[in-house]
Amino acid sequence: MLKGILSVLLVLVTLSSAIGKPEKTTPKKEKRIPQTLSRGWGDQLIWAQTYEEALFWSRSKNKPLMVIFHLEDCPHSQSLKKAFAEDKEIQKLADDEFVILNLVYETTDKHLSPDGQYVPRILFVDPSMTVRADITGRYSNRLYAYEPADMKLCKSESCFNAKNTLLHVTRLTASLVWFVSTVLSNMQRALKFLKTEL
Repeated sequence: MLKGILSVLLVLVTLSSAIGKPEKTTPKKEKRIPQTLSRGWGDQLIWAQTYEEALFWSRSKNKPLMVIFHLEDCPHSQSLKKAFAEDKEIQKLADDEFVILNLVYETTDKHLSPDGQYVPRILFVDPSMTVRADITGRYSNRLYAYEPADMKLCKSESCFNAKNTLLHVTRLTASLVWFVSTVLSNMQRALKFLKTEL
């Protein structure tokens, strides 16, 4: 009889503890939008998924490759990304004339970090798969680094229109050397090299 009372008591304690606990509510997670290959650098652009794929596209389409190295949590990368994505001229040039790739990790190709691994940095690779280390930004300590202001400098000084550059410029002139420090002019310069060297 004692075993029966203890069994009933045990069942009642178990039920009362289960009923007395407040329900666990799992916080609703916000619906997360899937990440695209653009990672915010230009959702309407066609981005290569890997460095190898980008090299293949570059060679097969005979277009230069622009490789953007960045980190999602880097404030410098974020500000450059915003300026790049909002600049319609750069977006159009990237869409029409380049194979583009943005990476949040380093590649195994040591040619893509000629002066170190830092972010953000942008390098150009021609269709013959040669990394164009000669196309640099304006900083001597980070040759391939760019800032949002670099894009504005080009436009404020009446930088060559991309179309005119592709059609009429065969060699860099002294007046264009200053513009080489900007993203837009380096994109144009990479295209010019493609036209004159290949």
